[in-house]
Amino acid sequence: MTTIGLIGAGNIGSQIARKAIENGYDVVISNSRGPETLVDLVAELGPHARAVTVAEAAEAADIAVVTIPFGKYVDVPAAPLAGKVVIDTNNYYFERDGEFPAIDDGTATSSGLLQKHLKNSRVVKGFNHIKSTEITTDGTPSGTDNRRALAASSDFPDATAVLTDLYNTFGFETVDVGPLSESWRVQRDQPAYVIKQNAVELRTNLAKAVWPVAVRPPHES
Repeated sequence: MTTIGLIGAGNIGSQIARKAIENGYDVVISNSRGPETLVDLVAELGPHARAVTVAEAAEAADIAVVTIPFGKYVDVPAAPLAGKVVIDTNNYYFERDGEFPAIDDGTATSSGLLQKHLKNSRVVKGFNHIKSTEITTDGTPSGTDNRRALAASSDFPDATAVLTDLYNTFGFETVDVGPLSESWRVQRDQPAYVIKQNAVELRTNLAKAVWPVAVRPPHES
């Protein structure tokens, strides 16, 4: 049975865990505060879930999900994730994460920086432009009219394929955004961000994206 290893157990991580177990996956889940803080969540999730340390989640994962505040991405353990597909749900919020000039000026993306940190892993951007509660409520069977679509972005086609399969299992269509250099198209303040849309609508919104986007006043000199 495939094990999904979650690095982060907040709103998105806990919802992915719920949906994964509903669909027959095993889940190992971790956070920065330690497995003892996840007792209630694991009790709710049932026998196919267990709480572990971050390093243990990375080691046990067949598919890893990084779902922590972006500003802490360098804390993700690289060695145990080598050779693995890593789904990155993160978004850059300067108010929370601090300033990343390379993202602000459009020369880097948050997922691209995670890929650089996890140089031996295959990062794919996903689940970052959907409200966390809708991960467990909005999925529909394949072939459903107007099925909701979510974006995938990676430098590795096999990583996109892994996320596509997971999306479909969870009840969503996939729109391939292309490499991580294009992943900004589903980030904060872009037309595709956190709205319900089918595949046609998502492609239209991706094409409307403009970057860098002004999310705050320019620096004072």
